[in-house]
Amino acid sequence: MVLPVAHSSRLKYVSLGVLVWQTTSLVLTMRYSRTLKEDGPRYLASSAVVSAEVLKILVCTLIVFMENNFSMRLLKEEIVNKPVETLKLAIPAGIYTLQNNLLYVALSNLDAATYQVTYQLKILTTALFSVSMLGKRLGFYQWLSLLFLMAGVTLVQWPTESEVNSVQVILSAGSQFVGLMAVLTACLSSGFAGVYFEKILKETKQSVWVRNIQLGLFGFLFGIVGMTVYDGERVRESGMFQGYNTITCTVVALQALGGLVIAVVIKYADNILKGFATSLSIIVSTLMSYFLLEDFNPTILFFMGAMLVIAATFLYSNERKPANGSAIKV
Repeated sequence: MVLPVAHSSRLKYVSLGVLVWQTTSLVLTMRYSRTLKEDGPRYLASSAVVSAEVLKILVCTLIVFMENNFSMRLLKEEIVNKPVETLKLAIPAGIYTLQNNLLYVALSNLDAATYQVTYQLKILTTALFSVSMLGKRLGFYQWLSLLFLMAGVTLVQWPTESEVNSVQVILSAGSQFVGLMAVLTACLSSGFAGVYFEKILKETKQSVWVRNIQLGLFGFLFGIVGMTVYDGERVRESGMFQGYNTITCTVVALQALGGLVIAVVIKYADNILKGFATSLSIIVSTLMSYFLLEDFNPTILFFMGAMLVIAATFLYSNERKPANGSAIKV
């Protein structure tokens, strides 16, 4: 069905507005939930990942039902009757599950602003995997933007002279290193899984919602395995939903919403506007991290690095794509 131009344009900006809101809200609420001091056990990150996958499956299933007059036939044909096609989603699903768990580790050890800027390295990893796996050709300004991106993230992570040698600072530096490694690994996994998923979408004409259900099913299975291996004892002692509260449920809902919003953005928006949304999200997260969470002390190096990352995002998105180019899922 072809949408009117005005309606399509409206959906484009609405989806991008929701993406900015979802990205910023997820980072801030996740950071707040992992640093909040409260009585009793803290919720398990592995449990939150599993819960988000279940919620995503339910929402996508409802959407598919509504699009097919509440018939189960499409899901049976595409998931049950095509096991080989379904199994192809196991690889990105496993990687996405790892990535989602790593983001909890990262935001347990990094402030929201530093995390947001550093996580934009996924643009670099996605670009490199796109070149190697999809044969995508990058223009001069895109390669230049990747250099800006690396320089910006380096400045953000550069230690400042104001740091003093104390036990607290040593502990903080150790935590920051753990957070940084988690973000870098998440960027690597995001790049590979995103390009792999795009390749699958290119090879078939199946609905994005069905593909998200397939991803969610494998993500749920991998999530259960991960939770059993790493948090099995705690689950047996206090249950899977230990430490859950309103904030935790909000984090789960926002994480499930993320995949759905990305699907809509891929359909209706372009890379320039998506880059604008990413940049706006970085700015909002930085301000909220400073004024609300009060866990971030801005420095000149941070602002210089952040500006380079934002500029790199715009420069990369604004490069004219080849005729056979395609959007990158990042």
